[in-house]
Amino acid sequence: MGNNKLLFKLRRYYIKTTNWEYWPMWVVYFPVSFYYIFLAIKARSFFFFSASNPTIETGGMFFESKWKIFELIPKKYFPSTIYIKDTDTLDVVLDKLNTNNISFPIIAKPDRGERGWCVQKLSDKKALNDYINEINIPFLIQSYVDYPLEFSVFYFRNPNRHQGKVTSVTLKKLLTVKGDGVLNIEQLILKNDRAFLQYQNLKNNKSINFEKVLNKDEEETLVPYGNHVLGAMFINYNHIIDEQLNKTFNEISKQIDGFYFGRFDLRCTSIEDLKEGRNISILELNGAGAEPAHIYDPNFSFLKAQQVIAKHYKMLYQASTLNNKKGVAYMSYSDFKSWRKQEKEFKQKVA
Repeated sequence: MGNNKLLFKLRRYYIKTTNWEYWPMWVVYFPVSFYYIFLAIKARSFFFFSASNPTIETGGMFFESKWKIFELIPKKYFPSTIYIKDTDTLDVVLDKLNTNNISFPIIAKPDRGERGWCVQKLSDKKALNDYINEINIPFLIQSYVDYPLEFSVFYFRNPNRHQGKVTSVTLKKLLTVKGDGVLNIEQLILKNDRAFLQYQNLKNNKSINFEKVLNKDEEETLVPYGNHVLGAMFINYNHIIDEQLNKTFNEISKQIDGFYFGRFDLRCTSIEDLKEGRNISILELNGAGAEPAHIYDPNFSFLKAQQVIAKHYKMLYQASTLNNKKGVAYMSYSDFKSWRKQEKEFKQKVA
């Protein structure tokens, strides 16, 4: 047993070390952080990012309310979403679901949080009740969107201009395993490096039948949302950026007051519909803290990723400083400390 644990640790270490997409965030961002410091000196504020999106708390860098962001977005663009207070009982929540015509399965996520923290797909009342008892903080419930494609689309617009542009498109391939007619799901997970890294998390998922043997070429989705931390593969889809895609996201983004820099995480029915703005559903909109997710494509080089991040830092600087000139104040150091303290206290409430 001890040898198995050691082998597991060694394999995890090898996979994470030899694939930079799994490196810690501070390592990934360390080289380009010197450029950020240079921009901060030019802006005369280390917290210049806070002015990038004036209507979003902290500019969307951290601890922003997802619910307040959804209130900025026209309802036609996102799935039915409701806000659940930390004091709401199961009966109250079920009543809200009924009032808003939301049925199971549903997606539950904390109102404040990032990188898939405490996001769950809930299939019934029992799962919902368990989530309510564990979460202890305000959260959102969304209708589950079963559109076949999930994308991240990064958008930037100079505050002094009417037209912006899409700077990054990422296809999110959900974490799956493909059957061979012989191995069971647990064996397939252990055979697949990406799934192997999620092994402990997946073992806690009671909805997965690890003994099931999939037919040859049959696929089983292990995680139903496209989060890189939870195992999704990010694929560079910048080749689909064209005039029509830019036009569509200009139209959408300009309807969101005070939004200039950030990333749409969405599902859609096809690439054609994505470009036309049809049959799309925005799952989240992230501001200053968002990344151009295509850099995490397994074939993307670390050096090239640094260049892309630096390019987006420059856009962030431009949006922030121009808004600052229009009267949008930068976050102060005391404000920053206050936000971080609130964030820490918020996360400590989760059971």
